[in-house]
Amino acid sequence: MPDLNYSDDLIQGILNDTRTIAMVGASAKWVRPSNFAMKYLLGKSYQVVPVNPGSAGSEILDQMTYASLTDIPGPIDMVDIFQASERVMPVVDEAITLKDEKGIKVVWMQLGVINEEAAKKAEAAGLTVIMDRCPKIEYGRLFSELGWCGVNTGVISSKRPAMRR
Repeated sequence: MPDLNYSDDLIQGILNDTRTIAMVGASAKWVRPSNFAMKYLLGKSYQVVPVNPGSAGSEILDQMTYASLTDIPGPIDMVDIFQASERVMPVVDEAITLKDEKGIKVVWMQLGVINEEAAKKAEAAGLTVIMDRCPKIEYGRLFSELGWCGVNTGVISSKRPAMRR
């Protein structure tokens, strides 16, 4: 198992330096985690470009969707992968190929997505790799928004309220 302990400074630096995120596996379905994360990141002033071959040419959250990283016009700072671990390598290969042309600096694999071979290949090509993390969650954690989200405030609880006598 790889060491998935990333320093807060590393993650915060990535989130501060990133402007454009290519979200591979973005979904137009509002109940999907990728849609929720995309909406949140758009609200934090990131440019999020959805990548989904099945939705290419349509819009997800008012953003034009592309079939591949290659099709995205303009620069990409981060490639955020919402794909199964075994589907990561082709995305990483494309990111490496486009690294200099698009300015790609980071490959970020979402929660539950771990591909050591792809990570090693991306790192060898000079990319920073984060695995098994969500930029939405990390943003909220590192920029003091967890209370705003209702997490760990005591407002949302699975415990029954105490009975009054």
